[in-house]
Amino acid sequence: MKGVIFNLLEDAVAIEHGPDTWTDLIDAAGIDGAFTSLGSYPDETLLALVDTAAVATNATPADVLRWFGTAAIPLLAERYGVFFEGHPGARSFILSVNEIIHPEVRKLYSGAGCPHFQFSTAPEGDLIIGYQSPRRLCALAEGFIQGAATYYGERVTISHLACMLHDSPLCRIRVRWDE
Repeated sequence: MKGVIFNLLEDAVAIEHGPDTWTDLIDAAGIDGAFTSLGSYPDETLLALVDTAAVATNATPADVLRWFGTAAIPLLAERYGVFFEGHPGARSFILSVNEIIHPEVRKLYSGAGCPHFQFSTAPEGDLIIGYQSPRRLCALAEGFIQGAATYYGERVTISHLACMLHDSPLCRIRVRWDE
C-alpha cells in the first residue's frame, strides 16, 4: 500500500483526535510510523492501525475504514483539487475513478495497486458499484463514496448488496441520492 494512504490516515486522525493520538496509535499497533508518500508498505500495516483504532474507539474495523474514507476526501480535495474540478456532483466524480483518477494515481505513485470499479445504473436511478480488490477494503470505498457526497453537498444512502468478505466474487454497493 502506498504511503500516501498512511499520510492521509495520519492527517485524519490528527485533525479529529489530535496529533498525539497518531503517535499513540502507532505505538499501540506496534509498528514503525515513518511513512513517505511514495513509499510502499505492507497492507498488514494499515490493517494493524485500523484494528488498533477499532479497539480504542469501541468500533468495528469496517467502521474505522468508513470513517477514514469519509475524512480523507476533503484532504484529497485539498491536495489533488484537479481530480475534483469539473464535476457537478459526487456521481460524476465517482464515475471518473477508473478512467481519470486511478490512471493519474498510478503515474504519481508507481506500483500503486488501485481497486477496479464497475458501474451501472439501477432502473430507479441508483448507482450500482462493483468493487474488486485483493485488499477487500470495501468499507473504505464506502467511506470515500460518503465523503464525496458530503464534499459535493449531497446526501446519499449506501447499501452493500454483496460482499467479498462474505464469499462473493466482488462487492456490489448501491448508492441512492436522497432528495
